[in-house]
Amino acid sequence: MRYAILSDVHANRDALDRVLADIAAASIDCVACLGDFVGYGPEPNECVERLREVASPALAGNHDLAAIGAFDPVGFNLFARVAVEWTKAALTDASRRYLETLPARADWEGLLLVHGSPRQPVHEYLLDLEAADDNFRAEPFSICFFGHSHYPIWFVHDGIRTRMRSLPPNQPVQLESGYRHMVNVGSVGQPRDGDPRSGFVVYDTENRTVELRRLTYSVEAVQAKMQAVDLPRPLWERLAEGR
Repeated sequence: MRYAILSDVHANRDALDRVLADIAAASIDCVACLGDFVGYGPEPNECVERLREVASPALAGNHDLAAIGAFDPVGFNLFARVAVEWTKAALTDASRRYLETLPARADWEGLLLVHGSPRQPVHEYLLDLEAADDNFRAEPFSICFFGHSHYPIWFVHDGIRTRMRSLPPNQPVQLESGYRHMVNVGSVGQPRDGDPRSGFVVYDTENRTVELRRLTYSVEAVQAKMQAVDLPRPLWERLAEGR
């Protein structure tokens, strides 16, 4: 089986359409979405509609919860809060109802799927070895896929210590048997690793490989849409820089 696992679309329809076209052209059996369908970007309803047709399982992210009023974004920066308020007003009833159904985590096909982390499925950022090690010790999963930080990275635990590895773009890497793994799938709509290309992963269950797919899309088109609805300038400027 080959699974496409994506996260952090953030209402960027142009990026999502590019990813879905790539998935359609590949031998993909299932699509999973790890949350943050909305927030930051200009087309939340379009992204929800596209993903609800293809993504199962699908999870809630912190921006999804904020947009439906289920989470107080007091810790968000000013620009993110402005985007949340704009998204709340823009969401259709159908989009809101769908986001309200999304769970915080999924144990699926032998995998643990979360938005943030195993111990805090929606809100925790996994960016360093100490936090990763604590999460390996918190739950007995073998392989976990997560998102939230928009930074594709791979943590490996050998039973004693945790190591951090990079995910080279468009190149399958082996998940060694006998080790435990946590893989950040990157961001479709707002990468933050210095690479503006969309990111998602393809997991091949037979070969136990993960491939970080990076795809170009028209950043300028999305920036123009964001400007047209008066979303804050820093939010659309950062798309071109992958941050």
